[in-house]
Amino acid sequence: MRIFFVALLLSLSSFTTYNVTDKKDILSEIELVRLNEHVNEVKSFTASNHGYSRKIAFLVDMKIKSGKNRFFVYDLENERIIDQGLVAHGSGSETGIKGDILQFSNMPNSNCTSLGRYSIEKSYKGVFGKAFRLAGLDETNSNALKRAIVLHCYKEVPDDEKEYYIINSHGCPMVSEVFFKRLEKIIDSSDSKIMLSVYY
Repeated sequence: MRIFFVALLLSLSSFTTYNVTDKKDILSEIELVRLNEHVNEVKSFTASNHGYSRKIAFLVDMKIKSGKNRFFVYDLENERIIDQGLVAHGSGSETGIKGDILQFSNMPNSNCTSLGRYSIEKSYKGVFGKAFRLAGLDETNSNALKRAIVLHCYKEVPDDEKEYYIINSHGCPMVSEVFFKRLEKIIDSSDSKIMLSVYY
């Protein structure tokens, strides 16, 4: 009987999201300023563009090291981060400059991450399993569909924060399999398109 309850508890916990009530608990002052700036941009965009979620947004702060949580699921209504995880950046964004300075490009075959706002589009089955197409909404990421930049998972991306850098992608926001399942649930249950904002 005890084993049954332990199994039940484990199965239920896999359906919950990582709940963070205070942004200040996980972000530095500078990171918080950057986050709020982009949250305001998302809110402004969704207010004048129907069809986009006014409840949830995804935000990625590329100034944070890749071994640390920098992909945030943001509750726009209650002004809080409700989930977070690791995300890879493109190998072409590496500069080799000490101090973790990244570069960004919208050019095909650059293998770079592109900054800007994305619309999360329909899913499809690809090389990495289920993935979500991303449509760039800014000049800085207008080639996203052409470049096949998608939100997908990869088994080599860790679930938890590390003291080292994680694997790079070919320009896609690439997350762990466990984190992807949580994101997938949010995207699939949303009645409107969710925006992803990648900034630096």
